[in-house]
Amino acid sequence: MKTTLLMATTLDGKIGRNSSHLVDWTGKEDKKLFIKLTKASGVIIMGSNTFDTLGKPLPKRKNIVMTQNKSRIKDTLPDGNLIFTDKAPKNILKDLNAQGFKSVVLIGGSQINSLFLKEKLINEIYLTIVPRFFGTGLSMFSEEVDTKLALISTKQIANDYILLKYIVCY
Repeated sequence: MKTTLLMATTLDGKIGRNSSHLVDWTGKEDKKLFIKLTKASGVIIMGSNTFDTLGKPLPKRKNIVMTQNKSRIKDTLPDGNLIFTDKAPKNILKDLNAQGFKSVVLIGGSQINSLFLKEKLINEIYLTIVPRFFGTGLSMFSEEVDTKLALISTKQIANDYILLKYIVCY
């Protein structure tokens, strides 16, 4: 199962001002990339704070929300488009593979990113560098990590915006 981490970050390395910050600062071209990659995969995985900032499931994609809050699991939609789960990352991927999915896209937040990276489950990273500073805020990972990456490509996707693509070297 191919797992792609899809993130946008400010020049000072922040993915948001705080856990409830709307992702309305990344630009039109980054949004187009997000839609393209997530629809192509068909599955997005996120934490509950990320889901809460979205406010609703994204259409035409299976939305998996990782949570430790057992009461949220009852919010799973019967059509299978929105699933709240407390399963471990490996088990989520195993279930998706059994359903015929070949890839997933992680869309945050930092705790979910850390869980998948610690278990060596992220294969590639798409990182949009947005020409902004927040000064303080959320980092891409919530824990200390030490993982090597290999740069695959760089591309200017809009004025002053850069898309970096890496593979993860475990």
